[in-house]
Amino acid sequence: MNKKVCVVGAGRWGKNHIKTLHSIGCLAGIVEANSDALSECKEKYSDARTFASIRDAINEDFDGFTVATPAETHFEIAKFIISRKKHVLVEKPLTLNAKEATHLNEFAGKNGVNLMVGHLLLFHPAIRKIKKLIERGKIGKLQYIYSNRLNLGTVRTEENILWSFAPHDISVFQYFIGRFPIEVLSRGGAFLQPHIHDSSMTVLTYPDNIVGHIFVNWLHPFKEHRMVVVGSKGMFSYEDSSDDKNILFYEKGIDWIQGEPIKRNGPTEIISYDKGMPLTEELKYFTEHLNGDPVEIANARSGVEVLEILEKASESLLSDGGQRERKKEDKRSVGIGQGFFAHHSAEIDENVTIGSGTKIWHFSHILSGSNIGENCNIGQNVAIGPDVAIGKGCKIQNNVSVYKGVTLEDGIFCGPSIVFTNIYNPRAEIRKMDQVRPTPVKKGATLGANATIVCGVTIGRYAFIGAGAVVTKDVPDHALFVGNTAKQIGWVCECGERLTDDLKCLSCGKSYQKSETGLKEVSL
Repeated sequence: MNKKVCVVGAGRWGKNHIKTLHSIGCLAGIVEANSDALSECKEKYSDARTFASIRDAINEDFDGFTVATPAETHFEIAKFIISRKKHVLVEKPLTLNAKEATHLNEFAGKNGVNLMVGHLLLFHPAIRKIKKLIERGKIGKLQYIYSNRLNLGTVRTEENILWSFAPHDISVFQYFIGRFPIEVLSRGGAFLQPHIHDSSMTVLTYPDNIVGHIFVNWLHPFKEHRMVVVGSKGMFSYEDSSDDKNILFYEKGIDWIQGEPIKRNGPTEIISYDKGMPLTEELKYFTEHLNGDPVEIANARSGVEVLEILEKASESLLSDGGQRERKKEDKRSVGIGQGFFAHHSAEIDENVTIGSGTKIWHFSHILSGSNIGENCNIGQNVAIGPDVAIGKGCKIQNNVSVYKGVTLEDGIFCGPSIVFTNIYNPRAEIRKMDQVRPTPVKKGATLGANATIVCGVTIGRYAFIGAGAVVTKDVPDHALFVGNTAKQIGWVCECGERLTDDLKCLSCGKSYQKSETGLKEVSL
């Protein structure tokens, strides 16, 4: 009996998951937030159940899920699926940092489910064939691998060439070699956008004197996806962008004869292999392991390793050679290599603490005395401080100013262009910073786009402020406030969905009761 798989995300790559799972008879469900895309899926795949939210699908009788959503959503979606003890395949990258990936790996183990990563090349028939031949000793001792992944176009504004192209090759290097590199060095050039590299060369040194080179570039006159594997007895070459896609074995090398290096120039052999579709092989492998058998290829541990290597390469790229044009005293280099990312246009003052995994984007300014927790995402043109405390996992969208007096606890969402104030009756000609009114925003609250939070109020835990609301009084825990002046119109669950009149969540099943501070969850 075929296994039943639900695909989360029906976008560009998710459509390929849907099509492929349908072709092998395993497509049972589709989750897609976009109503138009979901309607298209309903029409095209009428046998599959469709859902607008993963929370609507999680309690169905699916054997497993695949996740093909934007990378920044992978961690939360995968964690939710694993918490319900369902097997899951997550497209690469597994998460945006190695710490989150490690957490998911450990969490999957505790829950007894398989967590697989979409490292597609590990299921490419040519790569699988080369792996087998290496293990059989066809090229002798493995010595050197190089990979060129070159093209013109596909330029990104949110990530550099290393994160865009190199994960494919790193995963293959790890697959072939089976050990972690002892040194990672990366150098490159930024030509189209300052400090977003368009080209990079990364050198990975492994135990036993095995060396790998990865050259990635999106400013190249022609497409080339070539990998060369060199051993003591011969060499493989595979060009995925060629028409024939042949694996070539060259019986070439250098032999030492009586202390002299003598070139060996033997014949060239075309290696035959079954030229199947990698995605089909990947998804077949996933479905075959939905019985709980351990995943050996593209498992979560390999996903963690790829991210750890990418982080080491990024640190190298953004430090010495990759950023030579920066002056040593440039404050924008503060924190580079300390676990967080700051775009070159961001300004970070002295006496600032920023947690690992946090990202600070274009033209944002972190003022002195401010503390930002781990794994936050600070958008463009954001000002924070001075002396502001922000907890872990917060997301602050573009054009937000978090002034002195505002405190954001863990997991706060600030929508685009929301407004905080800190002086109740300001005057331009009179300094009133000694009259700052504290504005605490409690854990998990959501502040919608263009909302205004007048200073001196408290936003309760998991409260939800609607877009454009003007808040002038305290907001209880889990309260839903909308309008100008904002008024309460209901209650919301920790998951963000509106509660029924009897304070139950139809999405995640949680129940609540009223308390002195608003609502509190009822333990079932």
